[in-house]
Amino acid sequence: MANPSDPDKPSQKWFKWATTPPQSYAMYLVLLILVWLVSFYAGTLNPKHGQGVSPPPAADSR
Repeated sequence: MANPSDPDKPSQKWFKWATTPPQSYAMYLVLLILVWLVSFYAGTLNPKHGQGVSPPPAADSR
C-alpha cells in the first residue's frame, strides 16, 4: 500500500517519467530541436527601423 503522507504531484510524476533513460534521450532530442527552432525563428526576424533615423557616422581611426 502507498504511503499517504507522500503524495506525488503530477508534475513530479511527469519529471520522474521524463528523466528515466529511454524517455530522457527523447526529451533531450525534443528540447534540442525546440532550441534550434526558436533560435532559427529569432534569426529570421527583421529588426524595426525608426523613421528618419540614419546610422551613426563612422569613427575616424587615424
